[in-house]
This record gives sequence, structure tokens and C-alpha cells, in this order.
Amino acid sequence: MSAKINQKEINQTVWKACDTFRGIIDPSQYKDYILTMLFLKYISDVNKEKRNDYLQKYNGDEARTDRALKMERFQVPEHCSFDYLYEHRSEANVGELINIALADLEEANREKLSSEDGSGIFRNIDFNSSNLGDVKDKNTRLKHLLGDFAELDLSPSHLEREDVIGNAYEYLIANFAGDAGKKAGEFFTPSEVSTLLAKLTRSKVGARICDPTCGSGSLLIKAGREVGSNNFSLYGQEANGSTWALAVMNMFLHGFDNATIRWGDTIRNPKLKEGDALMKFDTVVANPPFSLDKWGADMAVSDVYNRFWRGVPSKSKGDWAFISHMIETLNETGKAGVVVPHGVLFRGSSEGKIRQKTIEDNLLEAVIGLPANLFFGTGIPAAILVFNKDKGKNTDVLFVDASKHFESGKNQNKLRDSDIAKIVATYDDFHNGKLKSGIAEDKYSFVATVEAIIENDYNLNIPRYVDTFEEEEAIDIHAVQLEIGKLETELKEVQLQMQEYLKVLID
Repeated sequence: MSAKINQKEINQTVWKACDTFRGIIDPSQYKDYILTMLFLKYISDVNKEKRNDYLQKYNGDEARTDRALKMERFQVPEHCSFDYLYEHRSEANVGELINIALADLEEANREKLSSEDGSGIFRNIDFNSSNLGDVKDKNTRLKHLLGDFAELDLSPSHLEREDVIGNAYEYLIANFAGDAGKKAGEFFTPSEVSTLLAKLTRSKVGARICDPTCGSGSLLIKAGREVGSNNFSLYGQEANGSTWALAVMNMFLHGFDNATIRWGDTIRNPKLKEGDALMKFDTVVANPPFSLDKWGADMAVSDVYNRFWRGVPSKSKGDWAFISHMIETLNETGKAGVVVPHGVLFRGSSEGKIRQKTIEDNLLEAVIGLPANLFFGTGIPAAILVFNKDKGKNTDVLFVDASKHFESGKNQNKLRDSDIAKIVATYDDFHNGKLKSGIAEDKYSFVATVEAIIENDYNLNIPRYVDTFEEEEAIDIHAVQLEIGKLETELKEVQLQMQEYLKVLID
């Protein structure tokens, strides 16, 4: 039996496959081709292994094997398989053959690979596009792409661990995000931030978990894994069609093919509903677009779901619109965690009124300041707000300033495992009643009473609660004067020596 393939080997192979498109199209575009091919290769290999298992079970009986495969939850018609496309990689219409395979794969699995209106996850990707070059160059590139993935055996029995495919997908998305720059914020939250948010909102067994702006789904998957068992359900919605497709594939590759991922604008057209009402969740996590302009304020006043009863945010900044949606979709004991720009903590006008009412309703549990330059596309520092509908009689709020706890990077900063652990431990101590009002860790955290927040006019700016002032080291003026005198004396001696040297050179 051949050695099982490990994470490093898969990552190296799929990243090498990216060379096919580098310099031809933008990384934010070619990621779709690479990730789609990884998805196709994986489901094809899974299907092929199942077929071999059934053939062995039925002593080579093809008819019984075919009938058994038709009972499987996911169907891969023969001409849709990776092996079929690889065998036809030299055909003049190879791009068209790939497109047909993807379309028919969607048709065979409409419930899993299509949106409510019938749009499939591959609708925005065209392997026959002229963007890939003229016919000859395009065919050569596609032939190389198929050849690169043919080297991988992604059948389950050949994998070192069950999660290596999903991890490879995450690896690619993270690397594409690094290349895509500002556009990356639309589809990817840095892994460390996702991990932190998932741990702060850790769900119980059996939980319904939702991300209403799920991007490629990485944060939602992290939140699910924090449960510690397979007894949970995942729900998400994403406005961008291409990113929604990434999320659906991401769920499959992580083994969460039962996840419900909807395509649509969460504010204008929420899709996660039960009857005519919004679905309720135990946990809601999100990294919404920062201060989104034209988010839908025009329809918020008459919102049929009454999500904005605390107030309608300004037209040009949608942060509190997403927060309001998240709070209204929590069940009676639910918890929400959301990444926000710092302006959410102190801006006035309509946002100030919403913030005040949210605090008066005793929903806010924690305000956590993060380091700057963690996110793709923006260097501004962000914060995490944790809301809890089950705070009980505790009206205190935890403030954490973690802005100086990170690993500095060339392009982006990064939260270390120790930084995440410290934030989570501080939050857990507060959540479990070990930290009382007035308790502080110098330059790091403080437990504020609601009265203190009211005194600050409901302003949540972290330096108002956590003393971040750094005392300057006392200067010994006398010692400095002596040092200056010593340096001046040394300078005169050096100048005299230079004059002597110049005289020798002139003579």
C-alpha cells in the first residue's frame, strides 16, 4: 500500500497548480479555477473509492454497483468526473468539456449545489473564457492544470487525516487573500481572528450556529469545531455570488455538506427563515464589511422583521445594521460575537442611540480591542463585541485592550496562540463570575459597571476604561548635562586630531 498523502504534500501541489494562471489573470479571479478543480478532484476521488468498495462488496457486479451509487447522497455522473476530464485533456474543446461537467454536476445535485432560485455554485466560472488566453494557450493551461491535480490521490483511504482536504482549501484561500489585497476582505477573515471569535462564543452541543455575512465560511467552520462534537448545525448567508460558491464548496470539503448556506443580501433580503419569521440561533458570529455605505437604510424603517426597532443607523455606515440583525436572530439564551471598526464604540447620532438602548437592555458583555493591521485590505485596528442574551443580573461589561499583544509581520500582524489564550482566559473568568466590577489587569483589562458606562454617555472607547497610559521614564537632567559636556570635550579632541592629520597631508 502506498504512503498516505499528508497536508504539506497537498498544499505544495495545489499551490504549484496556481502557476498555470499567475500573470494571466488576477489572483482574486484565478482562485475560483483552482478551488473549483480541487473540489472536483476530491468529490471524484471519493466517488471512485465508493465505486470500488461496492464492486468488491458485490463481487464485480456493475449493475448492483451502479444502483448502490445512485442511492448515495452525492452523485458524480461519469462525464463529470475528474478522471473523464483528464482523459480528454488534449481535446480542442477541453474548456467546454469542463464547463459541461460542472453544469451537469450541479444539475445532478441541485439541492446541495444550487441556490433557492436555481443558480449553481459554478455559474460565475468559465473554463472556456477568452480571459485565459487564445484557444491554443488556454487549452495548454487547462491541460497543465488537470495534469497538476492528477498527481493527487484524494480518496479518503489515501489521506493521512480526514481534515487535510478542508485544510488545503483553507490554505489556498488564505494565500489567495494575501495576493488579492483589499479584495480579500470580502471573502476571508484571518484564521487567528476566526479562532478567537469562535472561542469567545463557544457553542454548546446541539447548537444552531449562524454567520449572516459568512464569506467563504471559514469563521462558521471554526465556530462549529469549538462545539467539541458533531452535534451542531451550521447556517450562513453571503451576498457575493462567487464567495457564496466558495462557502458551499468549503463546507463540503470540511465534511459539513449538511450546512445551509444561502446567497443573498442579509439586510435587504434575509434568507434564513422559519415560515415568515427570522430563524433563531444559539450562536451568531460575523465579520461584516466595515462601515458599509448604502447598506439598505431606505428599507430599514419599514423592515418587516422589525430588526431596527432600537433605531436605524446612518445611510453611510451599516455596522449597527448588521449588529441589530445579529441580536434579533439570537434565541432567548443566545450569544453573538462580531468584529467591528472602533467607530462603532463611540460614534454619536443614530448609532449612539442604538448603542445606548443595547446597553440598557443588558446585552453587551465584552469589548475587546485588537491590534492594528490584522485584516486584509485595511490597516485600521478593530474590536470584537460580545453580546449575550443570558447575562442575568450581571450588568457589568468587560473591556480588554489587546492591541499591543501580537506578532509583527511584514505585510500583516498576527495574533499568536498565547495572545488568543490570554484574551479567552480573561473573558472566561469574567463570564464565569471570577472577575467583579472594578477589577483590572494593568494596561490590559477592566470590568466596568453599567453606571460607569452611563457616566461616559454610553461611549465604549476602550481607553476610557482600560488605563493604557505609558509613563515616560524619568530623566536625570544633571546626568544628561554631564554626558553632553563629556561629548563636547571628546568632539574638540577629535577636531584637533583631524587638523593635525590635514597639516601632514598638505605638507
